[in-house]
Amino acid sequence: MATSKDLQSPMWEFFEKNGEGNKVKCSICQTELAYNGSTWSMVNHIRLKHPSEKLRTTGQQQTMLAFARCCDKAWGEKITNFIVEMVALDMQPLSIVEDVGFKRLVEYLEPGYSIPSRKTITTRVGKMYQDCGSKTKHQLLHTPHVELTTDCWTSLNTMSYMTVTCHFIDEAWEMQLCVLATQNMEESHTADYIEKELNTIVVEWMLESARVSACIHDNAANMIKANQACDWESVSCGAHTIELAINDGFKAVPCLERIVGACSKLVAHFHHSTKAMLALRVKQEQMAPPHHTVTQCSKTRWNSVYLMFARLLKQRWAVTAVLSDRSATKAGDARNLELRDDYWRIMEEMEPVLKLLDMATTMICGEEAVSLSVVYPMVCGLMNDHLQPTDGDRTVTTFVNTVRESLATRFLPWDIETASKPAIVAAVLNPRYKKLRFLSSNVKAAAKTHMEAIFEEEREKTGAEPDSPEQEDGEPNAKKPSDMPFLLGASYTEEESTESELERCFSLPASNLDVNPLAWWKAHEGEYPIMSNLARRFLCIPATSLLSERVFSAAGRLVTRLRSRLLPENVSMLIFLNQNLPR
Repeated sequence: MATSKDLQSPMWEFFEKNGEGNKVKCSICQTELAYNGSTWSMVNHIRLKHPSEKLRTTGQQQTMLAFARCCDKAWGEKITNFIVEMVALDMQPLSIVEDVGFKRLVEYLEPGYSIPSRKTITTRVGKMYQDCGSKTKHQLLHTPHVELTTDCWTSLNTMSYMTVTCHFIDEAWEMQLCVLATQNMEESHTADYIEKELNTIVVEWMLESARVSACIHDNAANMIKANQACDWESVSCGAHTIELAINDGFKAVPCLERIVGACSKLVAHFHHSTKAMLALRVKQEQMAPPHHTVTQCSKTRWNSVYLMFARLLKQRWAVTAVLSDRSATKAGDARNLELRDDYWRIMEEMEPVLKLLDMATTMICGEEAVSLSVVYPMVCGLMNDHLQPTDGDRTVTTFVNTVRESLATRFLPWDIETASKPAIVAAVLNPRYKKLRFLSSNVKAAAKTHMEAIFEEEREKTGAEPDSPEQEDGEPNAKKPSDMPFLLGASYTEEESTESELERCFSLPASNLDVNPLAWWKAHEGEYPIMSNLARRFLCIPATSLLSERVFSAAGRLVTRLRSRLLPENVSMLIFLNQNLPR
């Protein structure tokens, strides 16, 4: 029953007591409602059935009904779409709509909204996938050249997937990237099976082989063989190739492997011992080194060794002080964990070399830059200028020589056949490196000959007239024909330049290293139309398959122990939306 205090509430101008019992009746539509001491059901009734009615205020207080709005069908549809986007963008489980906390939040924010079921959310994910896929497919249909990256990975529930991503340069000369598919690999990863799946994805997205410039992949034999059988260039991941060369250096020096093992053991001690970590923080306060924790290395990431060495060198005396403190470290543990002096010395000499290699790896992993064109200038710079024998420790010298020889063997910068690789063509089309100063004279000549051949092929495809830089009327930057050559006579016109578009482009001086290659081509597209087509074709190729590997990290947040039964088709749709929806 309503109390005297309740009856003073502005809510009761719409309701009246209905006889005996805990019931009230709406004075507008005469609907009976149960009353249990709370006016919440009455608030919802007025908001949903009589949205045009307004509550009066009592003093400075006004009920939430005065600010409420009706959750009509269109508004509820928007809320549902935002929930689906949240599931995809934040990698939330589909069952989040069944969680108590989520339900309470939505009911508080929008009491009239009916939360959809998990099955409805799954259906909506499929619809959003179709809509986003249609937009992506339409965009790719109007793109003359695209590039693929691919890699395979295994989920937590031991299901194997192959992710295929796409890079291209749009009309505004901006690098674009998207995920095309995350395919469940049900058979053994043979080269024939990978080739079949790749071609299936290309057909599904209507990317005729002629429009696929290349495919970036790791150095696995099955990946190399599968892509070599396809109608596009097969390009090995530059970062993975450099990593293999660095691993060759570690293998050539057994002492380094012992040092890495000893450092890893020392770092693990601090990570597993709360007492040691607290003591390290105290020593950092006393000795004033950077307040960083020590970093553990990973077997799958070579640069984690560099990070571990660099962090330990900065914390050397604080770490040593903790090991010497018997209140923090037992004597037996200290003897097993303490690093020898020669280990510290080798780490100090190795640190700048590893830092240099880490800088090189980071540089070619840039997604927005035209990273493939950077590979050979950078590798040749490493071999010719930086990875040279020194008078330091023999261990460091052996490591440097081994890495240098491995880079030369894997990249073959002095081989004539290297001149026709997409990485060299991309370097030629990059206004910063087009003079090819990093190559020998014979390889440079072979690269120019190959460039002339693909220029003629592109000219024949576009139907452009040879040695004719003018454009037809109506095209962007087109110029009207001038009568001046006719009036000046033959003696003047014979002195005009007969250089082709390719020669004119080559004759320009190289740009500064801070010039954006895509911005340069955007400014010169009208002047060099055939060369700009080649630039779109080769500069869209990245140096690494990094995007595919980043998808693995996203998938790790998706396929967890709580969602190990997620169907492969749902995994594919959610990863696609997570990577392709606008943020």
